Amino acid sequence: RDLLRDYVQDASKEQQKAKVEFKDALTRLKEITGFEGGKLEEAYRAVEKDYERCSDRASSIRSRIKDIEDVSTALFKEWEQEITTYSSDTLRSSSKSKLRETRQRYDALHTALQKSSDSMTPILARLKDQALFLKHNLNAQAIGALKGEVVSIEGDIQKLIAEMNTSISRADEFINGLQ
Repeated sequence: RDLLRDYVQDASKEQQKAKVEFKDALTRLKEITGFEGGKLEEAYRAVEKDYERCSDRASSIRSRIKDIEDVSTALFKEWEQEITTYSSDTLRSSSKSKLRETRQRYDALHTALQKSSDSMTPILARLKDQALFLKHNLNAQAIGALKGEVVSIEGDIQKLIAEMNTSISRADEFINGLQ
């Protein structure tokens, strides 16, 4: 239980950090679409670094989710096996009830984590596209072409952040339920 709680807390912290990374990437894209001359190569490098940071954070979150899945599977399996060893019907029934409640909270948490993680993939692809487009078209016309894309990405990132907030809330609920 302690390990599961720790992994859930770690995933929640990673999502908090990911929210910042994605917001920063969006801010940089917005800044670039208003870019007036200057060093376009530096602007491209900054967008590329934002993409890489977001991608690394997404990989870290996926890894945390995998850890949570592994430890929860082991925990629930062990709990089910131990329920059969109770000699008291009252304690066995109580333990079954708590297991069922814990699984329901875990399922809600896992669904929220997975939804948030899955939402990162298309946004990362679009951020990568933006970086590549800038790389190959370092001119004011190319930057102007990104304006419409940035508005669309902004909506996607806002949706992702809302999903992350839901996931973080589910993590908090799950952790509180383990206390």
